[in-house]
Amino acid sequence: MHGFRHPLTPLAAVAGGILAGVVGTVCLDAVEYLKYRRSGGTEDPLAWEFAPVDSWDKAPAPGQVAKRVIEGFTHRELPDRWAFPVSTAMHWAYGSSAAAGYGIVAGSLRNPRPVYGLPFGAIVWITGYVVLPEAGLYKPIWEYDAKTLAWDLAGHLSYGAGTGTAFWLLAKIL
Repeated sequence: MHGFRHPLTPLAAVAGGILAGVVGTVCLDAVEYLKYRRSGGTEDPLAWEFAPVDSWDKAPAPGQVAKRVIEGFTHRELPDRWAFPVSTAMHWAYGSSAAAGYGIVAGSLRNPRPVYGLPFGAIVWITGYVVLPEAGLYKPIWEYDAKTLAWDLAGHLSYGAGTGTAFWLLAKIL
């Protein structure tokens, strides 16, 4: 029986995935922050991470998606004052909830490995370039330059590596 481990329960796998997704989101943001600093940004990490979003026109894609869902559901326009809290909450919620799916898949394995997070991160990355252009929030992938795509992929691979590693560690204790 050496080396054999039973798969996680579905609840433990989802919970572990969500927690791992928080770690993965921090990793993605670390790459984005590095990009920001290399381009001359001077804000400290917390000020950068929680920089106010003044209007929906300046809100990132996760916030735009949430705005559309909320407005579609309530049939009411969200005022600009909600752009920052909704965008911030959606960014963290998306990173965590996407990893819940990872937790279900990886948690069903006898021995999840950190490296399994890399293809997960790549899948999350490419999904954005399939779904978000259809929503009118991104351009088609072929309209982006290689440097932009490389930084974005690096961030998502970092997200996957962080998620995979955190889940691997959590699976040992769950």
